[in-house]
Amino acid sequence: MGLAEFEKKRDEKINGMIFDMSPSPSFDHGIVNGNIYTIIKQGLKNSLCLVSMENLDYKYHPEENDDYLCPDIMIICDRKLLRGGSYSGVPKFVAETLSPSTVKRDKTEKKDIYEKAGVEEYWIISPQGSVEIYYLENGRYVLEQSYMLQEDKEEAYFNADTEISLKAFPHIKMTLGEIFEGVN
Repeated sequence: MGLAEFEKKRDEKINGMIFDMSPSPSFDHGIVNGNIYTIIKQGLKNSLCLVSMENLDYKYHPEENDDYLCPDIMIICDRKLLRGGSYSGVPKFVAETLSPSTVKRDKTEKKDIYEKAGVEEYWIISPQGSVEIYYLENGRYVLEQSYMLQEDKEEAYFNADTEISLKAFPHIKMTLGEIFEGVN
């Protein structure tokens, strides 16, 4: 038996329809997720909350059906709703890093699902250097911040040192430069 036969196929199920998440996203996608995950993990030390990266299914309405998403980054705090490889509570934070095959779904269907589920903060990140931050206000997402990385210090709009903190965890801070560190 080859290694490929043991690998878990990554997919998501939305409204009963399976979406294959292969081929794997770009290398830059993984770098961005790793950067954010590392910063959040350090910030959650000694906390009951956990951060996951691309390895935990989110069952967003288990009382209705068995649909699930696999967020790139997710913070969960209600551990009793964690079963095996899935979580059925409401995450405190979700980030999706765009890839060509998921960009429309991340910005539409998945954004709507997270909004309806009550996820209070949702980030949409492009490995090319942009971050959109949505906060849940009165049951609807509002675009709180939108950034496009400019790391040339000679440019008027240099912003690599701009610091972003998580709404539910204001002590967890990261700069735009840290988010995109190592990306070509």
